[in-house]
Amino acid sequence: MVRPAPSSIGRVVNELEEGFIALLFAAMTLVTFSQVVARYVFNTGVVWALELTVYLFAWLVLFGMSYGVKVHAHLGVDALVRLFPSRAQRAFGLLAVAAGLIYGGILLIGSWQYVGKLFQIGIESEDLPIPQWVPMAILPIGVALLMFRLAQSGVRIWRGEQQTLLADEAQHTIEDLLGEADQEAAMPGTPPGAGERPQ
Repeated sequence: MVRPAPSSIGRVVNELEEGFIALLFAAMTLVTFSQVVARYVFNTGVVWALELTVYLFAWLVLFGMSYGVKVHAHLGVDALVRLFPSRAQRAFGLLAVAAGLIYGGILLIGSWQYVGKLFQIGIESEDLPIPQWVPMAILPIGVALLMFRLAQSGVRIWRGEQQTLLADEAQHTIEDLLGEADQEAAMPGTPPGAGERPQ
């Protein structure tokens, strides 16, 4: 089933999410690269670079897992599920959503209590001059976003707009190959028949 085009608000949210993920990845790469250059070229460095990189990576993973659910980037083994008819596949998808929401609820409660304790204690990070609860706040935020995306997927599965939570890697590969073939066919100077799709 073809998905409807996202609204203008949806496109803005998509761009903000992708931009934030790209910013986290770029910052992590820049800090790591600058630290390597400083250490091996100038024989110096900063003590907080490693801790900052760990926090950036944690934010990247915990923020990115909800985005992965949104764009169906999570992979899994669903060979057995795909042997069943469409209605059964949707039932398995709803079961997976329910299990994810239950697990996310447990993590959300635990992470909220953990960050709350850090806030009450008021201790700082080991090397960075910031309270430790600030970087750890991504724990409940990331889990809450994950649960939100899981709920959205559950609604789409219930409506029949998608079958499961997992990405169809084989279908995506075929679509990518066909898209590349179409692009090659559209390029000037391409030999006749070079971009034709196989029958």
